[in-house]
Amino acid sequence: MAKRCEGIAAKLTLVLLSGMMCGAPVFAQQAWAPVHVSLSDAIKHAETNEPIFATAVAAQRSAKIDRYLAKAALLPSVTYHNQMLYTQPNGQTNQGGQVGVQASPVFIANNSVHEYTSQASVDERISVSQVAAAQVAAANAAVASAELEVARRGLVSAVVGLYYTVSATETRQRLLEEGLAEAQDFTQMTMKREAAREVAHADVVKAQLQEQQRQRDVTDAAVSAQRARLELAVLLFPDPRTPYTTDAPTGASALPARGEVNRMASNNNPEICSALASVNATNAGVRSAKAAYFPDVGLNFTYGIDAPQFAKRGPDQVRNLGYSISGTVDVPVWNWFSTQKRIRQSEIMRDVAKVNLTAAQRRLIATLEESYAEAAAARDQMTLLEKSVQTAGESLRLTKLRYAAGESTALEVVDAQNSLLTAQTAQMDGVVRYETAWATVQLLMGNL
Repeated sequence: MAKRCEGIAAKLTLVLLSGMMCGAPVFAQQAWAPVHVSLSDAIKHAETNEPIFATAVAAQRSAKIDRYLAKAALLPSVTYHNQMLYTQPNGQTNQGGQVGVQASPVFIANNSVHEYTSQASVDERISVSQVAAAQVAAANAAVASAELEVARRGLVSAVVGLYYTVSATETRQRLLEEGLAEAQDFTQMTMKREAAREVAHADVVKAQLQEQQRQRDVTDAAVSAQRARLELAVLLFPDPRTPYTTDAPTGASALPARGEVNRMASNNNPEICSALASVNATNAGVRSAKAAYFPDVGLNFTYGIDAPQFAKRGPDQVRNLGYSISGTVDVPVWNWFSTQKRIRQSEIMRDVAKVNLTAAQRRLIATLEESYAEAAAARDQMTLLEKSVQTAGESLRLTKLRYAAGESTALEVVDAQNSLLTAQTAQMDGVVRYETAWATVQLLMGNL
């Protein structure tokens, strides 16, 4: 059994090595130089690689094409038609030819045994429904553009969160590693004092427990940091394992005045634009449904030949080349109230769009209040968090001095270590909180 396992392992090794020699490593990761990625670069890469955003872009482009097609339907169309028709003769002649008699075709619907058609035809159809359809297409294009901006801002918000999460998890890992080093130093201190018979073995046990906890925390933090990096790298690189660096949040951005934020958010909100465009689209849909009550006018101009000879002139110089003009008016009379039902259906959708518009307006007000309050609170707390870190660091220093002098217990030192780590982590979370809230305010203002 052992020999069989060794043989399988040898074969697998050969397969992996052959794959690597062919330029296709299976499990190996290439050594790339770390790439620095700014927040703006991350947003640009995400807009290129994120499939949901790509779908929104495709929908917006398709809506623009639909708008163009709807407008083009209002313009005349030109067709150049060519046809040759042969019909079996029935053995008789008629006097319906251009000159003299000619053989009669078997099919009475055909004009002659030989018939050639080469005509340029210009068609124009005028109807209220076409104009309304163009308005609907234009409104739908506006909706698609607004929805694209909604999707873009949602993507930017997700990228900002992932971007600062990477920095936060790496900072947390670094703080825990410093905490582990601090715990190891304290363990060495307690062991030395135990050897000198200055403290009990319980202090060593307490310090070792703290050190072991820090080791587990460092391991978990490394996994969290790697997970955060991979989640962001999926949006940035073809290979998520590509090493990269990010900018650490600084919290140095100044929060603008509330009035300026309200003004810009009211003018640049895509949800409001989308809801308003949807109302316009449903209004155009109502007009399109009502257009079925009006008649349609059709005009046609044809120029060319339709004769037994493919020539400008036939026998005895009969003129084959000429034109014809036709006009039609189709008046709707009865369709079993289908038009009325379509109008009612479009009015129902219009009422829903109006409700969505008012809901979007209320949602904007609430989101703006929440985001600005969050950013302001995070900004105000940054100074307090910095003071807490300084105070916790000083408390740990004094506690260790008192412990070295035999005036405090190991439990007090461990509590001071935990307090410092908690304060440092809270400070880091506070900076990330402010940067995230500030990015949300920027999104509402349309500046990001």
